[in-house]
Amino acid sequence: MFETTIAGSLPKPSWLAEPNKLWPQWRLAGDELAAAKADATLLALKCQEDAGIDIVTDGEMSRQHFVHGFLEFVDGIDFAHKVEMGIRADRYKAMVPQVVGELKLKGRVHAAEARLARAHTTKKLKVTMPGPMTIVDTVADRHYGDRVRMAMAFAALLNEEARALAADGVDVIQFDEPAFNVYMDEAAGWGIEALHRAIAGVSATTAVHICYGYGIKANTDWKKTLGAEWRQYEQVFPALAQSRIGQVSLECRNSKVPMSLLRLLDGKDVLVGVIDVASDEIETPEQVAGVIGEAMKYVAKEKIVPCTNCGMAPMRREIASAKLVALGKGAALARKKYG
Repeated sequence: MFETTIAGSLPKPSWLAEPNKLWPQWRLAGDELAAAKADATLLALKCQEDAGIDIVTDGEMSRQHFVHGFLEFVDGIDFAHKVEMGIRADRYKAMVPQVVGELKLKGRVHAAEARLARAHTTKKLKVTMPGPMTIVDTVADRHYGDRVRMAMAFAALLNEEARALAADGVDVIQFDEPAFNVYMDEAAGWGIEALHRAIAGVSATTAVHICYGYGIKANTDWKKTLGAEWRQYEQVFPALAQSRIGQVSLECRNSKVPMSLLRLLDGKDVLVGVIDVASDEIETPEQVAGVIGEAMKYVAKEKIVPCTNCGMAPMRREIASAKLVALGKGAALARKKYG
């Protein structure tokens, strides 16, 4: 009960990439970079295992950014001529690549890190990828002329990689869809249709992560505009409850999401965010167990998977490590209290 996991990313070591940045530059290149990514992946596994995390990830050590780490392996995308674009409904500006032709995979995307992680842990293993709607919201379209058509094209590529990851022995494949909290009506429609395309025939457990973003200023400023209650989940959760996705990951700790909204995910495993990634304050085990206890009012305890609110990529490493320990200890305390 209360198997723990993380949303996906951990901070990269400073010898691998610039620290404390969401879009860090690599410190190395070529074979040296590949070796460093592998070393960092093993460190990420060890950090999670030592903290008592039950479903571990590769920490996304091989990716500069959670979306672009996938796009780099896709033909039909021009990285040489990036353009500035407002993303997440113009919440912030970013330099993004352009889609200039039909999309197809150049080859495997996450085989190296997935196989390395699978060979070095006996824990359940999760690999994350960006969801179709979020990818569409993070690239400039110069080819398809239609967001839905382009999303389905990306979904087909995600499906190709997801099937291969399951064959590599990955237990959970999660699609990150922060855009679901921005374009709620579309998310409940073609957003979920695109996810269904991405998970078709995938033998692993499938999950979708929907949060209010990393702990960066653009996101924390946006949260201040959302009022006393954050009810974005209310519009998409009923559709997700009827979907074929197995797990839903959401933000709870230090958020203004009414916990009662968790009722809308009836039947799903719920990855309850019990660790705040927008604060350097280290949660206590009692605080973590408290959030789990609140979630139990609306979700069957065997369906609760304690998790982080979002990825930890921009955080300081020592803070992230301490928060992982709090997550592990908090879940252990919750097992004693509520088991």
